[in-house]
Amino acid sequence: MSEACCPVVELRQYTLHPGMRDTLVDLFDRQFIESQEAAGCRVIGQFRDLDDPDRFVWLRGFADMEARRQSLSAFYGGPIWKAHREAANATMIDSDNVLLLRPARVASGFILNGVARPPLGAAVNPQGVLVATICSLAAPADESFVAAFERDVVPEMQAPVLAYFVTEAAANSFPALPVREGENVFVWFSKRTRFELPAAMTARLSAPPRLLRLSPTARSRLRP
Repeated sequence: MSEACCPVVELRQYTLHPGMRDTLVDLFDRQFIESQEAAGCRVIGQFRDLDDPDRFVWLRGFADMEARRQSLSAFYGGPIWKAHREAANATMIDSDNVLLLRPARVASGFILNGVARPPLGAAVNPQGVLVATICSLAAPADESFVAAFERDVVPEMQAPVLAYFVTEAAANSFPALPVREGENVFVWFSKRTRFELPAAMTARLSAPPRLLRLSPTARSRLRP
């Protein structure tokens, strides 16, 4: 039976110093996957933004907000982060562009059952592009907004919608890592960049949808 991962998800977008993305990707794939998962985090996937050579995007999941607090405390207080944080931070201009999300439906998170992560040392980047669509809303996405997406957008995508999320409204349980607060978003992941939103959705938007075209790193578990 498939199980959606995870009840709490961070969509993290890092702005990097020019030319430093491959340095961070290599460090992340070598040092920050197994060490985070040993602390209780789920590293869902990590990506290069195809439209910004200085942007690194990744997804991290948790069982709930308290589990998030405990796991992040364990990882960022642990030996692996302490050993490599200076090298990681040296690649970054900004790491605070973080959306805290939850699945819009119980079963609308990522399905990762049976999806194996490439082993340590893997160097071949997967083919294909994953598209994250971020819709900023004037008010939280409610049942009617989610239903309009499922009824009018999903059938027209001509490609699977892998997962869809709304803003997690709970207070940041690990304030040492800022998140974007006071915002309402609806986010979905697919392989398609062309779509048309129905009037029931566009009337609720506070800005045009933003698309992230993402290329998985060699060890990303989530891939197109």
